[in-house]
Amino acid sequence: MNVEPTLGGYKAVAKIYNALMTGLVLTLVTRKGEDAAAQFVFGHFRRQHLEKFLPGLKKLGLDHLPDAVACAQYHYFSNALGGVKTEFMPENERKAWVRYPPPRWIWQGAAICAVPRKVNEAMLHGWHGHNGVSLGNPRLGFVCTGQTVEGQPGLEGYYFDYGREISESERVRFADDEQAPPFDPAAAPKLDTATWPEERLKKVERAYAMEYVRSLVPTMISLFGTQEAQALLGRAARLIGMQFYDETAALTETRGDTAAGFAQYLAAMAAAQGEAVEIVDNGAACEVRQSGWRLLSGIETPTVAFSAWNELWVGALAVHNRRLELVGTRDADGIRWRIKPK
Repeated sequence: MNVEPTLGGYKAVAKIYNALMTGLVLTLVTRKGEDAAAQFVFGHFRRQHLEKFLPGLKKLGLDHLPDAVACAQYHYFSNALGGVKTEFMPENERKAWVRYPPPRWIWQGAAICAVPRKVNEAMLHGWHGHNGVSLGNPRLGFVCTGQTVEGQPGLEGYYFDYGREISESERVRFADDEQAPPFDPAAAPKLDTATWPEERLKKVERAYAMEYVRSLVPTMISLFGTQEAQALLGRAARLIGMQFYDETAALTETRGDTAAGFAQYLAAMAAAQGEAVEIVDNGAACEVRQSGWRLLSGIETPTVAFSAWNELWVGALAVHNRRLELVGTRDADGIRWRIKPK
């Protein structure tokens, strides 16, 4: 039986992958220390920047704008499309503000209380501070004027063209004595997303969260090696799977605690990620078969990457029915999960 994606499935995928990113950072903070967590956050956002920034700037039609304005507006549009609260306030051609009011998407819920300042700042160094380099503009930097993790009402700052070549240390600087101007939604630029159907918007939000997973897996492996990356990511994934099963099961309209019920859940989550998936019901045991693995398509990852990611669904099954077990295997044709009694 083939499975089609649903709006609830899109929302469930966005929710669980957002949580996985947050949970992984907290795992690193508690298991490896804030320096390791900051190193990961920097590497993750630098990887995303190098892959997404310039193509995204062009796709959004912003590459003709002054650099400071284009950068701030890029964050405003790209984050808003992903479901993140964002504000944009241009002052002039050389100075433009971007602000992320609470609740912060990346540090969802109470997790923000455990995020060190150094870890949050690593995101700015990984992405915002590299915009001028990518644009070939050695005069462009980012000034951070507030951080939610420090108790301030939002992460905020402005891109600024200094009119002179700046040093590497000036690419991101911090000025807690400055404050962003008010945001006027009526004056803010708009994309044509207002005319998009709900399904398209949910798919974009889901894709935004999926991109975090596409980046975090190879970043973890490159920083910590395959075995430690597997252990750290796998632990976070299992906990997130358990913690978010009830919410995502409700979104995917999962019923009961049978093997067939979990097969429906797993297939719904896979279909919502754009995967071709089918269910084979063998009575007490069920199989979910997925063709390929679009999530990490084009990214070279060792076998342990699948094992670590698969802990999401192992954790989810532990809540669905702890007397069932999930056996997942991956080969060149795709992924096969078998759900059966222990």
